[in-house]
Amino acid sequence: MLAPEARLPSRDLQRLIDEELYWVLHAPRQTGKTSFLMSWMRSLNASDQVVACYVSVEACQGIEDLALATPAICGAIRNYAGDFGVPVPLKPPVGADPAIQLTETIKQWSELCAPKPLVILFDEVDTLSGATLVSFLRQLRGGFASRGVGRFPASVALVGMRDLKDYLIHSKDGVAVNPGSPFNIKKDSYTLRNFTEGEVRELLSQHTAATGQVFTDESISEVFRLTGGQPWLVNTLADLCVTRLVMDGSPITADHIEAAKEELIKSRAVHIDSLAERLRDPKVKRIVQPILAGDSDPTLADGDDFRLCLDLGLVALENGVPSIANPIYREVLIRTLNYGQQLAIPAPEFRWTKDDGDLDLEALFDEFADFWRENGDLWELKADYTEVFPHLLLMAFFQRVLNGGARLTREAAVGRERMDMLIEWKGHKHIIEIKLVHPRHGREATLKKGLNQIARYADKVGRDATQTLVIFDRTPAGRAMPWDERLRREQHQDVVVRWL
Repeated sequence: MLAPEARLPSRDLQRLIDEELYWVLHAPRQTGKTSFLMSWMRSLNASDQVVACYVSVEACQGIEDLALATPAICGAIRNYAGDFGVPVPLKPPVGADPAIQLTETIKQWSELCAPKPLVILFDEVDTLSGATLVSFLRQLRGGFASRGVGRFPASVALVGMRDLKDYLIHSKDGVAVNPGSPFNIKKDSYTLRNFTEGEVRELLSQHTAATGQVFTDESISEVFRLTGGQPWLVNTLADLCVTRLVMDGSPITADHIEAAKEELIKSRAVHIDSLAERLRDPKVKRIVQPILAGDSDPTLADGDDFRLCLDLGLVALENGVPSIANPIYREVLIRTLNYGQQLAIPAPEFRWTKDDGDLDLEALFDEFADFWRENGDLWELKADYTEVFPHLLLMAFFQRVLNGGARLTREAAVGRERMDMLIEWKGHKHIIEIKLVHPRHGREATLKKGLNQIARYADKVGRDATQTLVIFDRTPAGRAMPWDERLRREQHQDVVVRWL
């Protein structure tokens, strides 16, 4: 367990109490928000300077009728207050106006806590919606001016997966929040960052200290590389290693971490499934598709869609470039998008390995070319993420043929105009770079750029790897070419170029 407070500036936390601030904490699911709130509540109450209470309003999700939602919120307040041993506000009178019921309950609660100020940590606030959310925020705002000991909570935290700036505008009936509002949170909106590599090392060293089982330096680096420090992923990979893969206490290596990653992705845990489900959202699709395709889009980070994907933890800025947040998420997204394709591809009946056990890439690409010729246009009509359809189909083909026997590493980021795939198979490495011909570039410019890019990637991976540049020409001119001209193989020094 890593203390969640370490991921928020301690001086800022104290300022929230000292200056009686109402503030927002947002972070993706399963990053430690609730653990932080519980820990901080206990710390505040131990100081004996304030009365702090955690309250989750998740039970009110989907309830937009104020006559039902407001009593449920007030009931949650009473229940959590009782659970945590703080003064419990009385039930409001039957028939009390829902528009002021929350205000009256919180006022009464503040009076019961005097002479100490009351601090409320509201969790899952972004599960509220419609009239319920608007009324909830208005009632908190209505008492904000009189906040203080015995009158109204001195400090209130609004906690959820998304930054509530998106929702607070609605509390003003669509008018932007003015500077006098308690929810002008530009300087008072916080997020829980992911673990650093040092914190991953600290967490895993606790297991070593308790059990004697060692995570090698390479395994720790691999955990951080695969997860980007996302807390749930870090914990789950480590847990899979120590409870399923290496139960005899022997050292955990980078290969064990890779095996745990595969098991995690195949298990379709709730966290992974909920991530994949987001791909159906048109707002998410607008951001994820160009990242996977590597398209340069100067408007990508504009507006709410990009902020939504950041808040969900789906994307991140890597050296200032929008990218899928970590390699595990990237693998999950790609496998989710091409899962149906993979199942529809027949099992290989052709010879696709050489006598020395290495992959026969010539046979594989010849077979894929035939498959593309027969199915590409028809399957594209049924595709959802059409801009990355060729990439996904080629990857589904290799995933189907290799059937888990190889290690596939994929890279994609905005502005690269390509997707890279590294196949590691029985000690051999194979680089496959996928590009699309854009009408504004043409075939020759695409080829030249692709050769330069694959050369740089080979410098990073190692020159002992084979290099294949796959170029799909889906332009009108390319589609009009006879298949015998479209399906070409060329050799450019160490690079095999396959035109499709």
